[in-house]
Parts: sequence; structure tokens; C-alpha cells
Amino acid sequence: MAGSISLSLSQQFDSLGEPLNGGLLYFFAAGTTTPQSAYQDVALTIPWPNPIVLDAAGRIPAFYLADGQIKIRLADSSGVTQVAADNLLVIGASSGAGSPPSVDATTVLSTGDMKFKYGTGSITGWVRANGRTIGSGTSGGSERANSDAQTLFEYLWGADAALVVSTGRGGSANADWVANKTIALPDYRGRVPGCLDDMGNSAAGRLTATYFGTAATVIGAAGGAENTSITLVTANLPAYTPVGTIGGTGSLDSVGFNVAPGGSATALTASGGTPRSITLTGATFTGTAQGGTSTAILKNIAQPTMLATFYLKL
Repeated sequence: MAGSISLSLSQQFDSLGEPLNGGLLYFFAAGTTTPQSAYQDVALTIPWPNPIVLDAAGRIPAFYLADGQIKIRLADSSGVTQVAADNLLVIGASSGAGSPPSVDATTVLSTGDMKFKYGTGSITGWVRANGRTIGSGTSGGSERANSDAQTLFEYLWGADAALVVSTGRGGSANADWVANKTIALPDYRGRVPGCLDDMGNSAAGRLTATYFGTAATVIGAAGGAENTSITLVTANLPAYTPVGTIGGTGSLDSVGFNVAPGGSATALTASGGTPRSITLTGATFTGTAQGGTSTAILKNIAQPTMLATFYLKL
């Protein structure tokens, strides 16, 4: 059975009376230091990150726990303990307090979900899909280094094998997390999202490696460019046959010649004289340069776009 404790949906404050913005609520098995999951739904199928991160108002979201007793620690965003309590009774259906309201698991956000927000800063419970890294509190993650990143770390580790893990991937996502490694976030900087060309069906062929630049059926594959250059070659020109004439004036004083088809020039005899042979040679000429520099054509292909920020759910 599932229940909760009185901290669910409450607002917390620090010692100065300020909302506990970004506070951390940890759960442990009663009487131990073993982490125990809290859940987003009454069926206990969608775990919260442990710790749960409080919002900017210091409010704790609704959570559900397995029936029995629980140990908690509430800390500020720096990890300084504000409240610690053990053997708290989980109140729920089997504890006689009535059934808590159910949550439809299909209507809540889960780890790895994305949202497009008109803003630029950090959001509690989310990280930006900016190619930086996440990991544990001692990992040195450049986007987020905190224990609440574990679920997303392990999700991304399994979802996209191309995402770089510091010092290389180990035997499992959990092993790499425990080893305080980092993993790179998907990098959506300056990119427009698109759909896989197959999505569980056969490939539609609307995005191909010929023009997209890589296979369009692999999660995280990135292709396309803001512009491309085109260099014309002979095959790009229309078919044509050059034609023309070379004109001129002159005379061969009383000398003529015949050329039989397929034959050679035959000398004719001038009146009252001897045969004269005439040798004909070809002529070459160079035209006027037209100023070409073989510059490639740049073709802009970016669609009309408005910018905001993509976030990933922890």
C-alpha cells in the first residue's frame, strides 16, 4: 500500500525565514542510511529523484511512499541539514487515514522528457540540453553536479550510446554514476528538433544520409547546416553545341585548288605557268577573359526560426 507524510505539498523555510529555494529532501529506510524511493504516483511506479528538489518557493511536491516507516533529511541547496527525522509513520490506506488521491502516470512528466521554454536560465528539476555534462556532486559536471541528476544520467546512458561518458563507459550506467563520472547532455544549441525517419515503422526516406549528412534513424543523430556551397561543373550546364564562322579577305593571284572529299589539296596550274603547291595550316586564337573566379554559390537553407531553450527533466 502507499501513503505519505506531512511534508508532502508543504512549504519550507530556512533559519532566516526565507523560502528554502532549491532545498533537498532525502529519503532513507528507517533506522539506516540506505536510500529509499519516494514516488510521484500512488501505484509507486514513477520514482522521484532522491533527493527531491524543492521549487523556488521552497515547496515540496506531492509524493507517495511504501507503507511503514521512513527516515528523512531536509537540507538547503548547499546540502546543509535543516531537519532530520527517523521512524516517521507513513500514513495511507492501510494505516487508517484513507486512500490518497491517485495520480495518472500517463499525465505526469518523467525523466528524459523535454520542454521548450521561453527563457535562458536554470530551472529546478531540469537541465538544459546544451551539450554540457551532468553527474554526481563530486563529478565536476558542468551543467549540474548533484545527486538529483542520477536518474537522468542513467536514462541517457542507456538511451544514447553516442553520448560521451568521462574516461569511457564502464559496465553499467549505475557503475559509472557510482564512479563519479559525467555524461554529456544532448546538444541542441542552434538546432531545430526533428523526428526519427522510422519511429518504430519502416524508414520514410524523408531524411537521408545523402542530404541530411548521417543516418536519420539513430537517436541523437544531427545533420543539416545553415548554408551550403555549390560549385558548378560541366554536368550542371545545359547541353549545347558551339557554332560560329571565321571570316576574312585575300587572294591567291591566279592560283586555285580543289580538295576532294576525304582527300588532300590538289594543285591547279596557273595560266601559262607551272603547277603551284599550297600548304594550308590551322589557326589558333585566344578570346577575351570574362572575369570569372570559380567562386562557389552559397545557398541559404535555414527555415524561419524563433529561439528559446530546450530543457530535459531530471
